[in-house]
Amino acid sequence: MHTVWKGSISFGLVNIPVKLHAATENKDIKLRQLHKECHTPISYKKVCEGCNQEVKDEDIVKAYEYTKNKFVVLDQDDLENLRKENEEKAVEIIDFVQLTEIDPIYFERTYFLSPDSTGAKAYSLLRKTLEQSGKIGIAKIIIRSKEQLAVVRVYQNALVMETIHYPDEVRSVGDVPNIPSEQDVVPKELETALMLVDQLTTTFNPEKYTDDYRNALLELIEEKRATNMVATSDQQRPVPDNVTDLMTALQASLDKTKKPTTRKRTTRTKKNA
Repeated sequence: MHTVWKGSISFGLVNIPVKLHAATENKDIKLRQLHKECHTPISYKKVCEGCNQEVKDEDIVKAYEYTKNKFVVLDQDDLENLRKENEEKAVEIIDFVQLTEIDPIYFERTYFLSPDSTGAKAYSLLRKTLEQSGKIGIAKIIIRSKEQLAVVRVYQNALVMETIHYPDEVRSVGDVPNIPSEQDVVPKELETALMLVDQLTTTFNPEKYTDDYRNALLELIEEKRATNMVATSDQQRPVPDNVTDLMTALQASLDKTKKPTTRKRTTRTKKNA
């Protein structure tokens, strides 16, 4: 399993060397875009709107737009140093709370935590502590140049870390349009609705739920492939622009260094004679 982050988690004086692994994966079916005429894959280029030309990665800098068309350019070295400075710090659990106190709207992504070779005992201690206390830990961690608020909890026999949003990242309910104000509900309607909920109430079993759309799409793709309803590009992949530009530059250089015409050489020869 790929390691996303490597460091340590501490609570009090206990330090646990750990590795972070993504606990979930996106299984969306990725569809390519083709040119309708020849079925050649469509590519996307980074183009400067001001110069109207393609830009290479090394010619791109990062900046913060503090007002319309005004930017603060951020040096890559400064960003890298800032990232390393924070990533090298141990992740400290700063609080313990009840899981039920955190609304699901705050949760973002889940990671498995595995102990490093020397951290098994401390890992087990934290796991047992969380199990018996019924609490979860609140911590901070830097992942991919972003400081994340996170919770550490027990899932089955493993510790997991779940990144959660900061309060200012959760939009206000007051900004949501057309939410009705509190209204009187007809008692009979409420009673019927509660009966329906009771009839549909069951124990949560995640294996019961499947992605019907993804399965149907896979079946459709396999059906078309099996009946040879496939598209093949009848053209070579286009030559990358950097190669084209190189050839253009070479040709221009050759043209610039061409020898003088025969007429000029003849004139010069006669003059020397």
